[in-house]
This record gives sequence, structure tokens and C-alpha cells, in this order.
Amino acid sequence: MRNMKFLTAAAASLALVGCGASLGTNTSMYSVHQPVVERTNYAIDLASDGSGISSAEQARLAEWFEALQLGYGDRVSIDYGGGYPSATTAQIVAAAAADRGVIIEKTAPVTQGQVSPGMLRVVVTRSKASVPSCPDWSTNREYNYNASNHSNYGCAINSNLAAMVADPEDLVRGRENGKLDSNSGKRAVDTYRTKTGGN
Repeated sequence: MRNMKFLTAAAASLALVGCGASLGTNTSMYSVHQPVVERTNYAIDLASDGSGISSAEQARLAEWFEALQLGYGDRVSIDYGGGYPSATTAQIVAAAAADRGVIIEKTAPVTQGQVSPGMLRVVVTRSKASVPSCPDWSTNREYNYNASNHSNYGCAINSNLAAMVADPEDLVRGRENGKLDSNSGKRAVDTYRTKTGGN
């Protein structure tokens, strides 16, 4: 009888040890699954005579923007390859980007290869947010002996956040505060009072 009790206890211990591999480790209220932002640079080299860009090169740039489906969240910059920036060139590129709702960044990222003399490089930086570690069903909810969160905890909300954020760069660093307009609040109140007839 004693041997039987010992074997039963040993079997139960082995069962717990076997389940221990699937126990969760996150006992906090925070999710280990966080959005990750990946950046990709796309570049096109355009011929420039130093005072602007020809109509043919402008057409190439517009077609390239169209192929990339340039839009909100993308960043456009100009790499002059060590040459002197041309105000006319910058205006042409800025106008093409503005047609698609994108403004020009001041600093271009480092890209592969050098810009040849007589050329300039337009760089489009695109960011994408995702939660690569999700879904995660590695733990077993039936054996939660350490009161930990499930391995998939946080995947739904953070994956939705990554999918819905308009500009993934906002997940890396927040927006800088613009110039405070002290009259903006007053205008809103005045508009409300005018439309509602309130005091």
C-alpha cells in the first residue's frame, strides 16, 4: 500500500513537471508582445543640371511616386550627393510630393551606393508596424499554477493598434508640439456661441 502511494505521488509529480514546460512566465499586467516598426527606403536617381529637373525626369518621378502609391505616413527626402542644393529642384520634388499629401524631409537617410555627379537621389522612407510575435499559443491555460498571463495576452489590442495607426513612426516617437495658438480656443468658443446663440 505504501509503495502504491509512493508511485501515485511520483506520477503526479512527473505530470506537473511535464506541464511546467507550458507554464506562462509573464505575471505582470504588461504584454510582452509590442508593435515593431520597420523602415524601408526606396530611391530613384534623377538627372539634374544644377538648376532644376527636366520635364522627362519630372515625369519619371511622378510615375515612380504613382507606382509606390505614395501617401500619408511616407517620408520624401532629397540626397544631392555632396552637391549644392538647388531651390528650384527642391521645389519641383516638393510639388510632386505635395500632390500626394507628403512633405519633404530636411535630411535624407543613408542609402546604398553613391550619387553620381549630375544626379540627385529622391528617397522615399516607408514604415510598417506589426507584432511579429503574434499569435502565441505556446502556453496551456489548463495549467496556470503561477497566475501568469496567457502567452497570447496583448496580441489582439497591439496588433489592432499596429494595423490602425496612420503613421507608424508615431509608435517610435511622439509628435512634436506645434506652435501654441492662444486664439484657437477663443475662436472655437466664439463659433459655438454664434451658432447656438449661447452666452
